[in-house]
Amino acid sequence: MRHTLPIAPQFYVTAPQPCPYLEGRMERKLFTALQGEHSGKLNDSLSKQGFRRSQNVLYRPSCSECSACLSARIKVADFRPSKSQRRALKRNADLRRDATSPWATEEQYALFRAYLDARHAAGGMADMDIFEFAAMIEETPVRSRVIEYSRTDPENPTERILSAVCLTDVLDDGLSMVYSFFEPARSRLSMGTYIILDHIRIAEEAGLPYVYLGYWVPGSPKMDYKANFTAVEVYKQSEWQPLGDPADYRADLHPLSTDPIAEQVARIDLPDTRPTKA
Repeated sequence: MRHTLPIAPQFYVTAPQPCPYLEGRMERKLFTALQGEHSGKLNDSLSKQGFRRSQNVLYRPSCSECSACLSARIKVADFRPSKSQRRALKRNADLRRDATSPWATEEQYALFRAYLDARHAAGGMADMDIFEFAAMIEETPVRSRVIEYSRTDPENPTERILSAVCLTDVLDDGLSMVYSFFEPARSRLSMGTYIILDHIRIAEEAGLPYVYLGYWVPGSPKMDYKANFTAVEVYKQSEWQPLGDPADYRADLHPLSTDPIAEQVARIDLPDTRPTKA
């Protein structure tokens, strides 16, 4: 019988750069490459420990004096939509969902540019060209899908108009919403909320227990909407905990708010490959 060794990726830390969520702060990330035949297992395992995927990299915030960013997920079985969320479902009932392979199109990029120009013109992705966009969508070593939402063209009922896109990873315990964007005009229809609600529906239909939302940051208006969902859990102190009352969380700076990098890495659980017979 031949035994294979545990997967042992190398972890690195980025140089500090301005935080996109809390003004006047610097962010730092702990990251590792996502490559090789066991990429799926590594993505599954580290996603459960607060990591997120960006192309072929897995990362987690590791700021020196701040621990505000908390990975968030929705426990599908316990979720109950609010009245406003039920209204969001009704307002977007005209949309049709199509799941495709992770392949970028010019139509997606045009929608992506309109979304950035209207909502994130000064953000870190504002200068992304079509080749970088294609890399974001297509460079995935794991099981990913592009979920497209389209509406009927009012001027030509036989044609459809792309309204929203979400790049989604399929994990062994849920769906991870990597990045989503939509028609700016549909903001008034709570389009972002609708995309999350539909992913909850997809996960429920597939028997997957969680929908991973990315990071929730108390004190960041950009992230407030994630706390509006019921059954939200956050990854805190090396375990998933119910969010509870968002008002109980603080984003205060403190020099002891995070453990040294070496200790953080030592506590990461890595997947093992199963023993195989010769």
